[in-house]
Amino acid sequence: MNIVHRGWTDPGIRRIVILSLITLSALVLSASHAFAHNVTEGDAGYIQEIWGINIIPFMYLGAKHMVTGYDHILFLLGVVFFLYKMKDVGVYVSLFALGHSSTMLAGVWFGWGINAYIIDAIIGLSVVYKALDNLGAYQRWFGFQPNTKAATLIFGFFHGTGLATKILEYEIASDGLLANLLAFNVGVELGQIMALAVILIVMGFWRKSPNFFRQAYTANVVMMSMGFILMGLQITGYFVAT
Repeated sequence: MNIVHRGWTDPGIRRIVILSLITLSALVLSASHAFAHNVTEGDAGYIQEIWGINIIPFMYLGAKHMVTGYDHILFLLGVVFFLYKMKDVGVYVSLFALGHSSTMLAGVWFGWGINAYIIDAIIGLSVVYKALDNLGAYQRWFGFQPNTKAATLIFGFFHGTGLATKILEYEIASDGLLANLLAFNVGVELGQIMALAVILIVMGFWRKSPNFFRQAYTANVVMMSMGFILMGLQITGYFVAT
């Protein structure tokens, strides 16, 4: 859906975008854990202290991570923004889940780790990419449409790698590791279903509005800008830390 040309000339929409960016930027910058895939101190301490198989606690941690992970939510929103059929929603969300799950499990199990700032900057880029895709930018700029399914899977790999990188910092006990990782992953998928349900309900009502396409432009510009903000935070963090 090409909506690049819609709405930006409307002064009211420009004001909405600017106010939304200011508000969202303040929320991100003021949050003590304003980094993607962050694990709270309480959860980190719990992860470090427990030993053996703990299915329910790890399922809870996985679901909590997904529901509170603003980077996941933004990307997921972008993925389903213009998907009207549940079959299509299922395909794209499954691809994202496959990518996210495989690299999270493999990353922790084999000890693969990437600098957290770099991987989280890439995750911010995934939000920018999807917002631009929704705006029809690639067709206007390059004259072709990238494979959206492949992009969803590939960025799913990066989202999972980001989580694995963070989990590795807390050195989960080796006893019961596989079972706990699988439980965590199940929790992530349950959290994703809950987040997706809320998104689809809201989108269902929103799409009935006669102003949906004009507002969709604004929403995707805000989403893109949030992705740039997340990238900027991580890039800045990388250079400050090094």
